[in-house]
Amino acid sequence: MRGTKMLGRAGAVTVAMVSGMAFGTAHSNPTTDAGAVLHATAAAAPTSVACAEVRDKVGTLEGRITPNACAFMKRQIIFGETPTGTPPQTGEVGHPRVAAYLDIFDPEATLWEAGGDPQRGHAVIGKSIVDSLRLVPDLRYRGTEVVADGAVVMFGQWNEVTVKGHKVGYPQIARNVLSEDGKTIQARRYYDRYTVFRSAAPELRNLFEGVADAGPGPAADAGRGPAPRPFRAGDITARLAAWNTENVDALVGGAGHGRLTAPGLASPLKTADGKAAYLRRLFDHADVRLKPGQVAFGRTHTFVEWHGTVTSIKGANVPFGIVERFGPAGEWELYFDTLPLIADQDQITTMFQRLAQP
Repeated sequence: MRGTKMLGRAGAVTVAMVSGMAFGTAHSNPTTDAGAVLHATAAAAPTSVACAEVRDKVGTLEGRITPNACAFMKRQIIFGETPTGTPPQTGEVGHPRVAAYLDIFDPEATLWEAGGDPQRGHAVIGKSIVDSLRLVPDLRYRGTEVVADGAVVMFGQWNEVTVKGHKVGYPQIARNVLSEDGKTIQARRYYDRYTVFRSAAPELRNLFEGVADAGPGPAADAGRGPAPRPFRAGDITARLAAWNTENVDALVGGAGHGRLTAPGLASPLKTADGKAAYLRRLFDHADVRLKPGQVAFGRTHTFVEWHGTVTSIKGANVPFGIVERFGPAGEWELYFDTLPLIADQDQITTMFQRLAQP
């Protein structure tokens, strides 16, 4: 698979840098990144604020924290901390926790979730979160690494839910483009649905089962190596080309010597060989066609978003995206959904039907 894809797509790579969780798959017309970024950039307040009340609630907070970014993050934290209580009834968008979720979004916002097309507007987004809270009413999360860059916020979070009696914890990136009042006008959520719902699909196997380091990591992992070179805006063109041409060596080499944390791994990978094996496993099952999304640069953390499509196991093009986080110690973290790479739509539908059963 890999050889023909690399030849066909290397010349087609173009770079036009344009810069909570709900499990439903409602469909609507998407808002383009370019339009969202132009809108948000023009509206974003130019000043920076301390936003101390948010700093106390997350692991790290970096970047250009404008008043609208601070207002958004407060709303995001409120929803994560609010208990659901009695789960909402079907269509109950006035439920207190549903209202807290919708308060994050502009009335005409779009929200993209793993595996689906963008949802538009409060009515559609509200139905989706009602369905989610009925499925996992104990959903809670806390902020981890967060980087604000004016009208763009990459909100790392650790989610916890109970699925069919099993406690599940998993990471997620909530990527948001904001209006001047701190409402989200375009959001994307990056997390691995297989990690969340695997108890309802025992027949599905972890795509990355068996991927591990064969030996100890490099000296840099013990703090003895050179300081990692931070990711720069000038790296975007080459890195996008590396993803789209499945250039494993370039992707591993460009990420530094820190540990790789990614979906499906039992523990982080420390060696170049282990990281390369992970990417080869991904590309053996995924024909990705990506373009640049949003980038958020902090003092020590950088988030980079790629979005587009992936070819599913039955040959269909499925909406897909990856977020990379580059950290201060050279750590490299990936966020994406493995479910369309291991299951077709009929299997995914069956899985959700099982989840909905008492």
